[in-house]
Amino acid sequence: MTAERMALFQSDLKHLPLINRGKVRDIYGIDDAHMLIVTTDRLSAFDVVLPQAIPGKGEVLTRVSNFWFARTAGLVPNHLADLPLAEVVPDTDERRALGERAIVVRKMRPLPVEAIVRGYLIGSGWKDYQRTGAVCDIPLPAGLRQADRLPEPIYTPSTKAAVGEHDENVSFRHTADLIGKDLAGQIRDVTLGIYRDAAAYALTRGIIIADTKLEFGLDDAGRLILIDEVLTPDSSRFWPADQYQPGTSPPSFDKQFVRDYLETLDWDKTAPGPKLPPEIIAKTAEKYAEAERRLVGGGVAGSSIDDPARRTHP
Repeated sequence: MTAERMALFQSDLKHLPLINRGKVRDIYGIDDAHMLIVTTDRLSAFDVVLPQAIPGKGEVLTRVSNFWFARTAGLVPNHLADLPLAEVVPDTDERRALGERAIVVRKMRPLPVEAIVRGYLIGSGWKDYQRTGAVCDIPLPAGLRQADRLPEPIYTPSTKAAVGEHDENVSFRHTADLIGKDLAGQIRDVTLGIYRDAAAYALTRGIIIADTKLEFGLDDAGRLILIDEVLTPDSSRFWPADQYQPGTSPPSFDKQFVRDYLETLDWDKTAPGPKLPPEIIAKTAEKYAEAERRLVGGGVAGSSIDDPARRTHP
């Protein structure tokens, strides 16, 4: 059996109604209060779902998210439910096919905002800065280099895109108009708080979190709830701290590796996406697994890590 056949590109549960099939996640209804989220091995790049899966990717994303859900529970409640998976998916074969890709969650009212925080100047932020000296209309000091650490993390929200469409960067004022000033401010403050705590922890494990994206919803009482995924290689840029060097795009433990490969192709970033060579699939799976090992498993001792992001560079 090949690695690709072992991957789960799409789930197919017979006894639960499918609510939505997103770029990566398949969502099933359970009852009025609960849903089942299956994080498949699909890979989305430039908002296009690629035709091949990355073996084990969904399990890595699920385990890493669960780690961060537990760590951030003191900052903001999350959507995880206590309902056991065996009660929701009683069929043994179906549970085996899901592996560790499924979580049972409480239903929330999702908010139409992607909460993005950037701690380093990279990706679209670097391109913005080169053109305008700002990132998403937030002015930055002159003379910054690619991958430089920002003086302070910045909050740059975007709107959520449907499958096949592109997210759109928006201003904080736009989010306040969408959901109200108080709620928009709460999301901004919680997102920055989660990022600062996570980035400090990750450095003790030898990883720089350059940026990340969070999603939130509201429960029936109107409380802010953290949903979807948290600080995974799909929603964040993870860099190895010992290879960090401003002025270049650092090597990455996330899907930036695939983006970099796709940038070398003659592809207009619209569906259908191109097929990936076997070696790119294997290397991508390796990078996801390494991110999990560093963050959650037996990683690098914190006391021996020099924080390269705090060094003074000429």
